[in-house]
Amino acid sequence: MKNFKNVNTLIFDLGGVLINLDLNQCILNFKQLGLENVEQYLGKFGQSGFFMQFEKGDISAIKFRNEIRKLTPNLLTDAQIDKAWCSFLLDIPAEKLHILAELRKKFRLVLLSNTNIIHFPNSDEILFTKTGKRLTDYFDKCYLSYEMKMVKPDKEIFENILSSENVQANECLFLDDGLKNIEQAQELGIQTYLVSEREDLSFLLNTETWE
Repeated sequence: MKNFKNVNTLIFDLGGVLINLDLNQCILNFKQLGLENVEQYLGKFGQSGFFMQFEKGDISAIKFRNEIRKLTPNLLTDAQIDKAWCSFLLDIPAEKLHILAELRKKFRLVLLSNTNIIHFPNSDEILFTKTGKRLTDYFDKCYLSYEMKMVKPDKEIFENILSSENVQANECLFLDDGLKNIEQAQELGIQTYLVSEREDLSFLLNTETWE
């Protein structure tokens, strides 16, 4: 049985926890644009190289796109690059939105995402198109890596949230699909739950989960 005590704040990851991802399609689309070695930059639980710099907000969208252009002999437009990059993101299941809405009646809900200035607005648009609501309608606060200049699993991003939220680590439950992120949060005393691929998270609505 999943059981968590004395929790008042839930910290959710976005990609892989709430929004479904398709890394293989993203890689395929980049390859079709001429990026033969794109796998060295893209991973299911994190990016590397200039992709990670983009997630951390260290480079702009213009710089990111230009770095991609350096990897291919083809003349790519911004729209082509953005379309391939955003094919990583699929949808946010309606049942998860219902769970968030119900949980927010009892807990403070916080989003913590390694994301970037292209992906996050696209995620928000996917949700808005489907429901007419934004991510901010479901969360009390959104902490985004590219705005914070920090990324998971670095210790500082978790410490920043605990300080900003003025909450004790053991009063938080952090849900993420990346083991390294979970392990770092645990080291700080945060309660955690490692989310499986496409897990429905319905257990969060069970009374016994919080007893």
